[in-house]
Amino acid sequence: MSNPAPIDPVTISEHEGVRYLHLGSPWVQGAMRLDQPDQLELQYIQQMMMWQLFMDQPDHIMQLGLGAASLTKFCYQHYPEAQVTAVELNPDVIRACHHLFELPPNDARLCVLEKDALQHLQQTQPSSVDILQVDLYSAEADNPSIESLDFYQECARVLHEDGLLTVNILGNEYVHARNLNHLQQCFAAVAWLPESHDGNIVAIAFKNPPSVDFDELYARATQITMAYGLAASEWVEGLEQWMQGD
Repeated sequence: MSNPAPIDPVTISEHEGVRYLHLGSPWVQGAMRLDQPDQLELQYIQQMMMWQLFMDQPDHIMQLGLGAASLTKFCYQHYPEAQVTAVELNPDVIRACHHLFELPPNDARLCVLEKDALQHLQQTQPSSVDILQVDLYSAEADNPSIESLDFYQECARVLHEDGLLTVNILGNEYVHARNLNHLQQCFAAVAWLPESHDGNIVAIAFKNPPSVDFDELYARATQITMAYGLAASEWVEGLEQWMQGD
């Protein structure tokens, strides 16, 4: 019987009004602006919400990797009809989110689980999730902690036929290519935004190929900006760049 993987220690830093979550290294695993705790502070975390361009009112949103709970809190607050599930292996991350990042306690709509992400997917009913947001990183943050083809196949299996996945891929060009290739083997369509300054690529994957009308997407982006304060038109611009091969 193999020993369980070691749990990375949680460390906290603060700079210019922003509290950061780390796992014993300088790499940022999440952030919260202290005077605006409900906003999405990091650019790539905002980009993880680009599924809003394609789905309006999901019934079940699942987050793999809690980070500083930004996405979990945001979805819980802004989608009051949705079930929100977050899966996090590290119990210290969950405790830190409750005590230092204003994550509310579990209730009828919110379920934060201390569990391995792949194991949880394997135990989840097929076609039971509308939105899956994946941000799985260990302390060194040089590649996703789970990134196998089997993992992405399980992601696709649990999603509803119109379900969407967004995933943060942080690493070098080989890490990007490996993960994007796995996604393309498991999903009908995959697109991604331009790489951010810190090496993050956020991809979106569709169980069914979307019908893309960029005029409609820009109109939807305006609605998202007005409702949620997110720079959604930049997501559409990024998707246009991807489609044009820039």
